Amino acid sequence: MIMSNKEQTLSIIKPDAVERNLDNEIKEIFKNNGFKILKEKKIQLEKIEAEKFYKIHETKPFYNDLCAYLSSAPIVVMVLEKENAVRSNRDLMGATNPNDAEEGTIRKKYGISIDKNSVHGSDSIENAKIEIDFFFKD
Repeated sequence: MIMSNKEQTLSIIKPDAVERNLDNEIKEIFKNNGFKILKEKKIQLEKIEAEKFYKIHETKPFYNDLCAYLSSAPIVVMVLEKENAVRSNRDLMGATNPNDAEEGTIRKKYGISIDKNSVHGSDSIENAKIEIDFFFKD
């Protein structure tokens, strides 16, 4: 029996990219890299929702700015599926700081700064489940 290693991960196209109308271009990059977009929606978070979403970072100095930024304008949230989706998405996004990101990654191509780096992706299978539930609770 062949076991499929398909995983799901959450991806967010952040306010800086949505404001620049890059969402369709970024979605194409995911599709061209073998991801299937299972669910997607464009939403505007309240700051309190962003605080809940980023609760994992609440002790870090950048927490308030991060929450203010994520709730500053519309975002596109997506559930992506592919084999090894979490790792593949992290590789495709590139380093958090666009200046450190590899050529060809989303953050290298579109990221403006370490804060406005255009995309978010889950960092583990466990967090992917939590993050997907956060936005797509049925």
